[in-house]
Amino acid sequence: MLKIYFSAEDILRTRVAPAADPVWELVLSLHLLPGRGRDPLLAGWRRSVTRGLREGSDSAGLRLLLTLNPPRGYFPDFLTPYQSMSGFEAGMEAVRSTPVALLQRDLALLAAGSSLPAGAAPLARGEPETLRDLTGAMERYRGLAIDPYWTRIQAAVEADRARRARALLDGGVEGLLGSLRPAMRWESGVLEIRDYPHSRELHLGGRGLLLVPSFFCASTPVALLDPALPPVLVYPVDRLGGLLPAPGEGGGVGTPDPGREALAALLGRTRAAVLAASDDGCTTGEVARRLNISAAAASQHTTVLRNAGLLVSQRDRNTVLHTLTPLGRSMLNS
Repeated sequence: MLKIYFSAEDILRTRVAPAADPVWELVLSLHLLPGRGRDPLLAGWRRSVTRGLREGSDSAGLRLLLTLNPPRGYFPDFLTPYQSMSGFEAGMEAVRSTPVALLQRDLALLAAGSSLPAGAAPLARGEPETLRDLTGAMERYRGLAIDPYWTRIQAAVEADRARRARALLDGGVEGLLGSLRPAMRWESGVLEIRDYPHSRELHLGGRGLLLVPSFFCASTPVALLDPALPPVLVYPVDRLGGLLPAPGEGGGVGTPDPGREALAALLGRTRAAVLAASDDGCTTGEVARRLNISAAAASQHTTVLRNAGLLVSQRDRNTVLHTLTPLGRSMLNS
């Protein structure tokens, strides 16, 4: 179990990351890649990425990247720097600038549980060429495993952010932390992650906590091992139907666009009004009240919009919250 202790100052400084973090998504996706397809939402993605990796298996940087990210257990903190909150390039620059002492410590921890390849020795010495090879491999893997699916990843994370924003407005930061159940439990100033693989305590010490919603995070939230680093907790979001590449990306010639036919159904003022009502997140009941239509009609319209890829819908107990996908927002703002 992981227990995170909050002071009053920590509660004031706790926040949710502003968007999907491309570096965290990249690293956590590597941990899910070796699975046997038990999650049907990721099966097609896993097959496509594995095929692409086989075609590019000659890269020493890629082999090192895979070794640094075993499917279970520890992985180095330096691969997910705090700077990645500002974007992928900022994260890669932070990885290339990792202090040698941190590289050596992280690799020693990793070596305690698995053997490291020869490329780990120059990495531990902080040799710039090896660090460039590593971040180059991360960039190539991103193009294969993350970029073609980024719209879906963003949509799932944005839907979760809308849910957390509503919890924050209704109940303050304690309402936000309480909304993280069942993966976590908030009680009396302590956030507990019961399924965490090790017994740990983390005292925030007035620094607050950055909550990072993640598509590729497995069922258990992830925290950095080093308590001296800025406190980060990555937690899983609802995958909202799984992964499909954006039209023209990663699907190959002849791959059908599942939203094309559904988009043809988006005619009429009522559905446009439903789309606009969902701009800041809206439940089915709120849609019905705002537009003066029945709950059944509101449900029907949101279903059409969701099937067209313009809305995502997430159930929270007895309500369903609808939020815009990036495509839906683009259509609304066009």
